[in-house]
Amino acid sequence: MRQRTQHNQRTRHSATELDVAIVGSGPNGLAAAVVLARAGLSVRVFEAEDTIGGGARTLELTEPGFRHDWGSAVHAMAFASPFFQQFGLSERVSFVMPDISYGHAVDGGRAGIAWRDLARTADGLGRDGAAWLSLLKPLVDKGQRVAEFVTSPMLPVPRHPFTAAAYGLRALEQGSPLAGLRFREEVAPAMLAGVYAHSIGPLSTLGAGASGMLLATLAHSVGWSVPVGGSQAITDAMASDFTAHGGVIETGRRIGSLAELPAARAILFDTSARQLEHLAGERLAPGYRRALRRFRNGNAASKVDFALNAPVPWTNADLRQAGTVHVGGLRAEVAAAETAVAKGKYARSPYVLVSQPSLFDATRAPAGKHTLWAYTHVPAGSDRDMTEPITAQIERFAPGFRDVILASQATPATELERHDANFIGGDIATGAASFLQLLARPVLSTKPWRAAPGLYLCSAATPPGPGVHGMGGFHAARLALAEVFGLPMPSLAP
Repeated sequence: MRQRTQHNQRTRHSATELDVAIVGSGPNGLAAAVVLARAGLSVRVFEAEDTIGGGARTLELTEPGFRHDWGSAVHAMAFASPFFQQFGLSERVSFVMPDISYGHAVDGGRAGIAWRDLARTADGLGRDGAAWLSLLKPLVDKGQRVAEFVTSPMLPVPRHPFTAAAYGLRALEQGSPLAGLRFREEVAPAMLAGVYAHSIGPLSTLGAGASGMLLATLAHSVGWSVPVGGSQAITDAMASDFTAHGGVIETGRRIGSLAELPAARAILFDTSARQLEHLAGERLAPGYRRALRRFRNGNAASKVDFALNAPVPWTNADLRQAGTVHVGGLRAEVAAAETAVAKGKYARSPYVLVSQPSLFDATRAPAGKHTLWAYTHVPAGSDRDMTEPITAQIERFAPGFRDVILASQATPATELERHDANFIGGDIATGAASFLQLLARPVLSTKPWRAAPGLYLCSAATPPGPGVHGMGGFHAARLALAEVFGLPMPSLAP
């Protein structure tokens, strides 16, 4: 079988320069590259930037020796993604799993603490502990099935219908005005508001409920992990496997049209829907092109990285052990902030998502120093420097924070797009994460990654949407293997 594969590959090369060209080297593009190269195909990745990884890069942004994650910093899907499980990511990259997946800062020194231990979390919520358990325990007990359901296309019928139903009903409830009815106190609803706000949209929507329920489940099932060496370690692991199997990566190659690519039997696009429509144009069916043009981008993130001379002095001691901290106060305040952004305005009291990886990974900063990663949500296309609003909001819950700042680097929404063309207007989700756009991303189909014969979209603009999980690339590559090359899925194990 090995000899036949090599013979077929030589035969293909006589007609085309490559088997596969991939535009973009984000986590999805690299996941697709790994699968296709493992299948024995000739594959080349074209990356516009000088560094690979898209939203999974780690760079010195503030001072020498301080290594900051340019995009994602904490990885809820690292141990839950079916692609990463097959790839053996945990065997290739060292991770630290904080005992506290996330904390939510509340005024008066209070905080909601989401321990990986679900029962311990419930114990800390007093009268709302039982409600927290009733909401999340059925999902946490079936955490892997939940992850499989969420990372698969919505069509056809899911493999585990009862788990899918339990997840769906909770997403419906939590993405509606009924979200807080289970609870009698303030802290538990605030904690959930913090995870729902990851969707960059109003809290009382199905999109927020669906994404928030997944994150809350993973916090107690597998945990929210921190990769040693930064998110770049995940990128480097995939790139190393790809090149070890004959793949080639070209950086600094911005592709403006398909004519700039070498001849290939299949082309995969780790790009936005808008970029695909621009690049592929007339090769796409009219109906599909209309779907791409209808596909909406969402609002944006604006990021600030800090170099610190000491850890963040959170008033609540438990927050000093958390891998992620949501800053924004009670649920009503978080909801008001996200609603303002959805209306194209800046929040008076912004929701801020914070991570301090150097608490768990000594490679991120010089001895005794720390890195801090923070972003807030802003209207799409914002060029505003959000350093002061972010700093003031952290200072509110960590008095003295300003005193430990050595340096900072702001990355406005427009700058995010400049360094990753998928993030249109600063939309780090590569398309609004509304319920309809999670269901039809960019089209409602059993095979939503197929754009045209031989062309596949594999970015976060396809199911399962945003996040570092590689599943968009995994699904698209598997489809290309079957449809174009008639090959089975290869082993991805180390």
